[in-house]
Amino acid sequence: MAKRGAKGITTTIVAGLAIVMLVVGLLIGAAAFGMARIGFPVETPEELQQEIDQLKADVASLEADIGDLEDTIASKDTTIDDLTTEKELLVDMLVAEALYIADALGVTFPLTLTGEIELGALLSLTGDLATFGENEQVAAMYAAELVNLMLEELGAQWTMTIVSEDTVTKPAIALEKTESFAARGIELLIGPLSSAEVRAIKSYCDSNKILAISQSSTAPDLAIADDYILRFCPTDKLGQGPAIARLLYDEGKRYIIPVTRNDAWGAGLEGATQVRFEELGGTFLEGILYDPDATEFSVEAADLDGKVSSALGTYTPEEVAILHISFEEVNTLMTACFDYPVLDDVKWYGSDGTATSGAMLDDPDVRDFAMSVEYPCTIFGPAPIGTKWHMVRERGLDALGREPESYSYAVYDIVWAYAYALLIVDEYDAEAIRDIIPDIVAPEGFIGASGKIDLDMYGDREAGDYDIWQIVETDGTYDWQIIGSWIMATDSIVSR
Repeated sequence: MAKRGAKGITTTIVAGLAIVMLVVGLLIGAAAFGMARIGFPVETPEELQQEIDQLKADVASLEADIGDLEDTIASKDTTIDDLTTEKELLVDMLVAEALYIADALGVTFPLTLTGEIELGALLSLTGDLATFGENEQVAAMYAAELVNLMLEELGAQWTMTIVSEDTVTKPAIALEKTESFAARGIELLIGPLSSAEVRAIKSYCDSNKILAISQSSTAPDLAIADDYILRFCPTDKLGQGPAIARLLYDEGKRYIIPVTRNDAWGAGLEGATQVRFEELGGTFLEGILYDPDATEFSVEAADLDGKVSSALGTYTPEEVAILHISFEEVNTLMTACFDYPVLDDVKWYGSDGTATSGAMLDDPDVRDFAMSVEYPCTIFGPAPIGTKWHMVRERGLDALGREPESYSYAVYDIVWAYAYALLIVDEYDAEAIRDIIPDIVAPEGFIGASGKIDLDMYGDREAGDYDIWQIVETDGTYDWQIIGSWIMATDSIVSR
């Protein structure tokens, strides 16, 4: 279309040039004929020459414009050719991986499934994890777009569609949306994001054979074999808990005051961190558990002020830290803490619930407070290698202008796991798809956008390394950046 439009512009300019040339010819002809003889006012030769010179200059300018436009058209032709080649290479890559998986499993793709195949996405598009939900919707849609390119090349007779529903990060709403999906015949789900939501839908999914693959539910007590919940992230018991504990201990912290969202995820992560931290020789002091539905935190802020003041009466500021386990209600809680100067005398630590939070960046006061207490946050770290990781990252940056969080890469992989399973099973059967997915991600050659995926006996991703994110200011611009990593194999912190 761009080329046809460009030719249309060229035609317009050429037509304009023809008109100018005609006018020049008429003027010259009129001068030669002697227009005064038929009653027209006669211009002096000097005036006539000035008009002719101006028109010639206009003609020269138009000719230059035409030359520039022709160069632009040639450039567009080259760009279109390059894009076509890139698309062909991408499709070849997608097909090659699908065929590799089929070969590794010793199967073929029957390709008899037909129609539009819908995946239900339970996303936190508003509420306490809206930043994550927005990121993950972009990743899911992008994955489906690429899946459909692959399916077309393979000659499949079905296409994939993502049907998104907003859970508002509320367990009851997540269940309501799951039931709504079931009523529409949608039995393959992406998400939900939080462990509390997973807990809310688990019984319904198990009873009705609805498969849900969560990108970010990490509560240890949801590791249950043979259910209809798979998780493409590690549990906090083996991953994030030990990671936070090592970070705290290596930075000289020995006395921790936890401030925790009182739900399955928050309590589970606090417990996993405490176990490992106390193994290392540290101590958890009395903390604060708050209602996940709370919208005001003046009481909690005053309580925290008293607990920190008491701790500093015995220990040094370098030994005491606040472990803050929350979602994006972080803004409201931190705002309530502004009135208590002692609360920025100690370092705060966060978790995957707030890492890369866009809400924190959007509020300058919260952002500045977080920077004053440093606030490093851990989150599962996909290996930043390979074409898939870069593609998902670039799509997220282009769409939302920010770095996708780790779980967006897992969402991309979930969509592809479903696609491969549907190609193999060749029917919309949640039970059969649940049973084949661990085999699909097992081949050594399959590396997702989030890295290598190995599912344990509970259908949860085996633990791996964790990145440490922190808000950093560079030349007046504020952004989340990775400042280090926890390496699981050595239980060590590596700075960047």
